[in-house]
Amino acid sequence: MRSALLVTMCAGMFLVQLDVTVVNVALPAIGAGLHAGLAAQQWVVDGYSVVLAAFLLTGGALGDVFGHRRVVLAGFGLFGAASAVCGLASSAPWLVAARAGQGLGAALLLPGTLAVITNAYPRPAERARALGIWAGVSALALSAGPVLGGAVVSAAGWRPVFWLNVPVVVAAAVATRWLVPGGDRVRGRRVDVAGVATAVPALGAGVYAVIGGSVVAGVVAIALLAAFLVVERRSPDPMLPLDVARRTASPNFVAASMNFVGIGAILVLTLYLQGVRHASALAAGLAVLPLFGPLSVLAPVAGRLTGRFGPRPLMAAGLALGALGMLNLVLLNGNSGYAALLPTLLGLGVGMGLLTTAVVTAAVGGIPPERAGVASGINNTARQAGGALGVAVLGALVGEPGGGFLAGLHEVGWVAGALWLVALGVTLMAVRTS
Repeated sequence: MRSALLVTMCAGMFLVQLDVTVVNVALPAIGAGLHAGLAAQQWVVDGYSVVLAAFLLTGGALGDVFGHRRVVLAGFGLFGAASAVCGLASSAPWLVAARAGQGLGAALLLPGTLAVITNAYPRPAERARALGIWAGVSALALSAGPVLGGAVVSAAGWRPVFWLNVPVVVAAAVATRWLVPGGDRVRGRRVDVAGVATAVPALGAGVYAVIGGSVVAGVVAIALLAAFLVVERRSPDPMLPLDVARRTASPNFVAASMNFVGIGAILVLTLYLQGVRHASALAAGLAVLPLFGPLSVLAPVAGRLTGRFGPRPLMAAGLALGALGMLNLVLLNGNSGYAALLPTLLGLGVGMGLLTTAVVTAAVGGIPPERAGVASGINNTARQAGGALGVAVLGALVGEPGGGFLAGLHEVGWVAGALWLVALGVTLMAVRTS
């Protein structure tokens, strides 16, 4: 029974992650079909990621208040409906709005799936193995996305990329209704409306400031972030409990850094392969398999190793390898072939494969079961916010494919490599060993 439940919850994670890499490979086709420039293409990615990150804490709290099964079912329904609307979009603003709807559905799904798994596997070692499977499915979705998206785009255009979600949503929702037990509400929990009202525009303004180069938006983002922290400090039932945030600050910083580099690099590498090397969507999807292949293979193995040795050794090794891989971008020039890109793809893939499960385990381990929804929401918020900012920042560094793209690519290598080395230092100094 628990195995079937684990598979069903993994289906929710699969959908959430699949729509990250599927869309990246489809961006050039979307841009051509909807006459959308780089900024609009970035918002097709970040319209999803920003809303997902902004509402994840709310999704975790809603699961605690109303029960995770009910909230997961609502997430499946919203995600499926928004996916269908994405496939019908006739303009870039329409598509971005529908992607935001997907992000809201994913925000209900993601913390709920992790909380259900955490509650179903209470023992630390078996929980680490279950999270390894969960992370492995996540990695499989990231791996399948470029190839599946490239094949679909090459054969039928970009719209069916979104329609493929609908039958998976229906099957997963039916399984959730039958397999996931109800009655998992946490008594006394309430939804932090004031926190939502400040967190959502704070993150949105921050991403807009980077993509649009708006100083005003940056100031607004900082002011709203300060307001959010004040609200959370005073709230009797905050969606970001500051005691939990402090206890998990180090692994969640690493989680944010992981996705900042990983998700941002996927966009940059897609632009490089299709815009600079002129690869087709399918060829670009196949070209990034050395990144996603190790990620898929290593995530379940890393779960078992984390259960045995604790999260810190895996996190340290992953960050070191990934940093070296990103620094390799500095060596690329106009005459570099695909072989010169392989160290980056392999370093990032192996690094994230070692990191993913260990980071989640470090963030949720030691948290009481009644706070599982909130703890998983904080971790996933850190990851998704990091990914949204990574798309904005790294995309802004490289700009449109053209004469200055390689110089921007070198800057991406320096920034990403340095960030992961900082995260390595945080891991060695502040992340627990078991």
